[in-house]
Amino acid sequence: MFNIRVMTLDDYDAVIDLMKRTPGVSLRDADSRESTAKYLARNPGMSFVVEVEAGLGGCVMCGHDGRRGYLQHLVVLPQFRRQGIAKALVERCLSSLERHGILKCHLDVFKTNALAADYWRSQGWQLRTDIDRYSFTRSGDENA
Repeated sequence: MFNIRVMTLDDYDAVIDLMKRTPGVSLRDADSRESTAKYLARNPGMSFVVEVEAGLGGCVMCGHDGRRGYLQHLVVLPQFRRQGIAKALVERCLSSLERHGILKCHLDVFKTNALAADYWRSQGWQLRTDIDRYSFTRSGDENA
C-alpha cells in the first residue's frame, strides 16, 4: 500500500537520497535545497512523494513555464516498482498541469538511461526526433 502526497521542502533530504540511489538520475547544483525551495514555491502543489511502509519510496517534480509542463526526477525504488506508483505520480502531475490550463508536458531522459526510455514509451510518451535541445550555462559551471 502507498500514499501519494504533495512534496514539501521537509522531504528534501529523503528525496535526494532516493535520487542518489537510483541509476540514471543525475544530481546537479540546481538540485540544491535552495533551488528546490524556489522550484516548489514557484510550482506549489505540483511535485509529489510516495509514502511506503519504510519511508519514501518514490517522488516526482513537476512545474511549468505558463505554456508547457515539465516533469523531472520521477523515481520509484526498485522494490516498489510494478505497483502503479509511477503511473499514479505522473497522473497527479498531469492533472495539476491541466488545472492550470497546460495540456502538453515535456521531460528529459539521458540517452544512456534505457530503462527510463522504455518506461516512457510504454506509457504512450513520444520521443521527439524533430528537435534538439541546446543548453547554455552562464557561469560556465557544467554542474549548474
